[in-house]
Amino acid sequence: MKKRSPGSKLPSENELADKYHVPRFTARNALNKLEERGYIYSKQGKGRFLNNESIQIQLSLTGKVSFTEKMENMGYELKTENICCERITYDPTIFRILNVDEKEEVFQIGRLRYIDEEPIAIHYSFVSRSKFPNIVVDGPNILSMFSYYREYGINQFASNKTLLSVTFPTSEEQEMLSSKSMVPLIVVESDCIDAETGNVLEHTKIVYRSDRFKYDITMDA
Repeated sequence: MKKRSPGSKLPSENELADKYHVPRFTARNALNKLEERGYIYSKQGKGRFLNNESIQIQLSLTGKVSFTEKMENMGYELKTENICCERITYDPTIFRILNVDEKEEVFQIGRLRYIDEEPIAIHYSFVSRSKFPNIVVDGPNILSMFSYYREYGINQFASNKTLLSVTFPTSEEQEMLSSKSMVPLIVVESDCIDAETGNVLEHTKIVYRSDRFKYDITMDA
């Protein structure tokens, strides 16, 4: 079979069935599996197409520089959409990391990231209201947590242990990231620290698409 370029249209189910002498449902199942894994995509009434080549993105695992600054420094066209600001129920792990007791109010600030108009990641920041009293009012408008912290006079950031895992998207994540159910997501969890005082500012969970992007996870010096 000839090599196809990204964006090229694939043969129809009937064409594949005739060419390889298999039932049509076999060809359909094969195409559906490829689509579930993100290798191809379909346009209603037009057919199926080969997905574009992956974009190489350096994914630093340190918290010294904001995601926005990293992407802009590499020349990517980044867009951020605030998707939530809501109080979470008691989570012993998150509350322990933030050094607050279960009576404290902890809020989740969610941002959806786009590169070149395509969704790439969901960022969740967990912060306590005791450290940021105006978070209820400010939260729905935050696009960059680092910019927000600078309003409080915090300008130097650090991070401690970073956890990297792989999971499959929930139905909500599939919708937000335009991702398929069988396409894994990369999950990075870490903490952002005020480098001057050592206080934990937030616990961060970032969910990245794995099908359209390749990530360089080399640690910063």
